[in-house]
Amino acid sequence: MGKDEEIMVRVAVVDDQRLFTRGLSGLVDMLPEMEVVGVAYDGEEAVELCRKEEPDVVLMDISMPKMDGISATREIRDLLPQTAIIILTAHEDNEHVFEGIKAGAQGYLLKDAELEDLSLAIRTVHAGNTIIAPDLAQKMLNTFQSAAGPPGNRLVPPLTERELEVIRALAQGKSDRQIAHLLGISEKTVNNHTSNIYRKLHLFDRTQAVIYAVREGIIDVEELEYRSPEEH
Repeated sequence: MGKDEEIMVRVAVVDDQRLFTRGLSGLVDMLPEMEVVGVAYDGEEAVELCRKEEPDVVLMDISMPKMDGISATREIRDLLPQTAIIILTAHEDNEHVFEGIKAGAQGYLLKDAELEDLSLAIRTVHAGNTIIAPDLAQKMLNTFQSAAGPPGNRLVPPLTERELEVIRALAQGKSDRQIAHLLGISEKTVNNHTSNIYRKLHLFDRTQAVIYAVREGIIDVEELEYRSPEEH
């Protein structure tokens, strides 16, 4: 089967550095089962590109003119909730990562990531899962541990044992089907548990569930390694 006949993941690349953007889009376009449907060089162009092309995944820079990547991520997620966004950035500071989480991004990679890591990240978020580069996850964990104080002083909402199992699986990037198989319950029951978790913890998506699980020690940062959904 040729590439034109494959089921393609439609990708948009957004970065104000034109040479980087063109080079990256060329590399992604050569990956199996992936097709670059357009590039944009600022946040406003990114929103318009996504409005027109409705890509499956967007690779989004943070620092750009006219509209930054965080604002663009927020607008694209409001416009196209099914489009997954990976923040691809040179910034390692937690502030940018946290803002990206609030905006609705599902993945966070540094620009020096290997191409195979980027390929896996695209496939992971396209499958509805979350991926965070291990070095970024470690920095976030360190920040949480510094800010949280002694465990006894933290108010953790009352999750049931089953909800703890579900949020741990969510943080590991497992799909609803995989969680259902793992726990011996139906996908509908998984969805119900997930809704209850989000409601209790005031979360909105899987990415925030990952951050919560790391912060509260439900999952170790070492478990946030790269893996494809097929490897679970």
